[in-house]
Amino acid sequence: MQYFFSAILVYTNVVDTILRMNDRVNPRGCTNHKLRQLSRMLTRHYNGYVSATGLKNSQYSLLSHVVLFGPIRPTDLAGRMLVDASTLTRNLQPLVTQGWVRQLPGENARSRLIEATDAGRAKRAEAQRAWKRAQLALNEQLGTERVAALHSFIDDCMGTLDRKEVAASDDD
Repeated sequence: MQYFFSAILVYTNVVDTILRMNDRVNPRGCTNHKLRQLSRMLTRHYNGYVSATGLKNSQYSLLSHVVLFGPIRPTDLAGRMLVDASTLTRNLQPLVTQGWVRQLPGENARSRLIEATDAGRAKRAEAQRAWKRAQLALNEQLGTERVAALHSFIDDCMGTLDRKEVAASDDD
């Protein structure tokens, strides 16, 4: 008799789990707000490490892109970073002022290229060590599996949104 009740309990739990999995999940709250909250928390976390180098996290990211892909046209850099041209110009200015990035003439009079200076490469290397400590601390806090899953989920969402934007622009 004990076995019978145990079997019924197990069966009930399995059925209940399956039914709950099939229930439609309705998000609560604003996704944009939740992502911005998480983004601000992560920015504070990384800035806590990177700011010791004299850079903000956003400046470190920009400098890294210039080091890795430069010399590069500003429009190409903005495209790689998924920012608009005016945001890029505004964020480049402090790096130019500090002498970490310079603007060069481009292929014609209206174009230009952005490249890192030797001082910029050194600053990026210094900030990269701080960023690595920040990343390891985040991995420790959240667990590497959760961080990897977060990266995968974000990439998947960005890919899906990008495909939908391309499809929508094809309809125009």
